[in-house]
Amino acid sequence: MNRIEQGIAARHEAPPAEESGLREWRLRIAPVPPAERHGAAALLWPGIRAAAEEICSREPLLQLRMQQQVLRHDGLAPALAAVLAQRLACGDLPEPQLFALLRQLFEQEETALQQAAADLAAVKERDPACPDHLHVLLNLKGFHALQTYRATHALWREGRSELAFALANRASLVFAVDIHPAARIGAGVMLDHGTGIVIGETTVIEDNVSLLQNVTLGGTGKEHGDRHPKIRSGVMIGAGAKILGNIEIGTMSKVAAGSVVLKPVPPHCTVAGVPARVVRQHLDSCPSTEMDQTI
Repeated sequence: MNRIEQGIAARHEAPPAEESGLREWRLRIAPVPPAERHGAAALLWPGIRAAAEEICSREPLLQLRMQQQVLRHDGLAPALAAVLAQRLACGDLPEPQLFALLRQLFEQEETALQQAAADLAAVKERDPACPDHLHVLLNLKGFHALQTYRATHALWREGRSELAFALANRASLVFAVDIHPAARIGAGVMLDHGTGIVIGETTVIEDNVSLLQNVTLGGTGKEHGDRHPKIRSGVMIGAGAKILGNIEIGTMSKVAAGSVVLKPVPPHCTVAGVPARVVRQHLDSCPSTEMDQTI
């Protein structure tokens, strides 16, 4: 243990075992009142529609796409369903049936649409290459993969595991992102670029987390049951990082690109290396929103 780690350990005494057990597995997603559930989606929709209309006026080749995936719809739920159905459809998963299923899930599932809207807003805020919310909805496969997961997670909770697995497999083939339907993922999450991200079955990702390409949240290969990482709010995980086992990455921490994390990470720390160790403590920053890749 280096001096930084010793100082942190001295300030973070472990809570009683029973309290720790309760805190360890709790997914920190604030409940949303029914009247406000779709509020964020409703606020985003006029701007998305206006951007699509503007593109139609100057790009004839994109007019059909804008009409089919945005302008013919009356809100974010059916538009998101149309976008995902077009990308996921194949010979044995027809687009019309996929659209109907996904629209029903996003309109009826209590939290999926609210989380999707928060994800969409998060990408626009955090990605300097993103011009507007329409671009996120239509063009960013990390966002598409995450919203497909939200649909498969709703199916999983309904006991429809075969269909959940089928859609998850299709998303893995199309988007190169592999997320188990049983994983628990909060709102305001960004999968930047998306390619190569793997999220295991018992993973927990809280609200406001950013993951870059080729991140693995996996098991050690030796265990059954609860065996995947717990990622707390405000965390950023850099490109190519691997976090293995049932360990916690503390709130507002950063995992540097290419690191291999095998032990728990305290809150408000940067870890780097193979194996990763604490290299810096930062109490006044939120890595997931700042997206600073430096150590």
